[in-house]
Amino acid sequence: MTRVRTVLGDIPAEELGVCDAHDHLFLRSPRLPGQELDDLAAARSELAAFRAAGGAAVAQWTPHGMGRRAGDLPELSRATGVRIVCATGLHQAAHYDPGVLDRLRGGRLAELFVSELTEGIGTTGVRAGLIKVAGGFHGLDAHARRTMAAAAEAHHATGAPIAVHLELGTGALDVLDLLCGESGVPAERVILGHLNRSPDPVTHREAAASGCWLAFDGPSRAHHATDWRMPEAVRALAEAGFGDRLLLGGDTVTAGARSVDGGPGMPYLLRRVRQRLVQAVGADLVDRVLTEHPGRAFGTDWS
Repeated sequence: MTRVRTVLGDIPAEELGVCDAHDHLFLRSPRLPGQELDDLAAARSELAAFRAAGGAAVAQWTPHGMGRRAGDLPELSRATGVRIVCATGLHQAAHYDPGVLDRLRGGRLAELFVSELTEGIGTTGVRAGLIKVAGGFHGLDAHARRTMAAAAEAHHATGAPIAVHLELGTGALDVLDLLCGESGVPAERVILGHLNRSPDPVTHREAAASGCWLAFDGPSRAHHATDWRMPEAVRALAEAGFGDRLLLGGDTVTAGARSVDGGPGMPYLLRRVRQRLVQAVGADLVDRVLTEHPGRAFGTDWS
C-alpha cells in the first residue's frame, strides 16, 4: 500500500488531506541572519491558522542541519491536527557553516539520509518522509552533484521521494538529467520546486513530460515579481495535458512571512491562491492538486 511517512507515523496516501506541499515551520541559515523560523509558539499558531483555513497537512522541506526541530514536530501535529512530513537531505553549501559541511563530508551522506528516513532523526524517533536537495542557478556545482547522488542512493534503498530546490526556478532539466538519467530515479519520485520563479513554458512542459512533479510555491516576498505568472503557468501545463503533475505550496522561509507575524503565510495558499487558480483551471483540478496529488507525490511503499 502506498503510504506517506508523517512525523506521527505512516498513513495511507489518500488520507493526507488538503496539503501545503512545500513549506517551512522551522528554518535557520547563515544567509538569513535575524530572520530565523525558530519560534515554537509561532509555528503552532501558524499551523492552527492553516487548519482553520481548511488545511490538513504540510510538507516541511527543511533538511538536515538547518534547524528543522524534528523533535518538536510530533507534538505540533498532535496539538493542531495538521499532519507533518519532515525532510532529510541537504540544501546548497551556502546555507551551512563550513564546520558543519566538513563534518558531513567526512561521512557517507546516503547512509545519513537512509538512517533519518528509516530509523529516525537523532534521538527524536521522528522519521523523515522525503529527501530535500538543491540545484544552483542554471547549473549544478560539485556540492549539488554529490548531494543528489546521495539522495538517489537513499531513494533506491527506501523508495523515498526527492524534493529539489531549483535556484530561482532554473536548472530543472539538468536536475532531471542527473537524478533520472544518470542515477536511475523514476521521474515520478522527483518533485521540482519553485517553478513559478522562472516561468518558462517550454522548460515546464519538457520537465512535466518526464513524469516528475512540478511544485508551484509562493507568494514569495523575495520573488514576488513572478508570483502573478503562476496561474498562467498552471493553466498552460493543464492545457498541455500535464494537470496531473502539479503541486502547490507556500514556502514560508522567514519569520516575517508567517501570517501570525503579518505576512501571507500558510493560510494564504487556501485563502487567496486557491481561489485565483480556480479561475484559471477550475475547482476540480485545484482540489485534486491540493489533496490527491500530494498523497501520490509523497507516498511510497517504503521498502
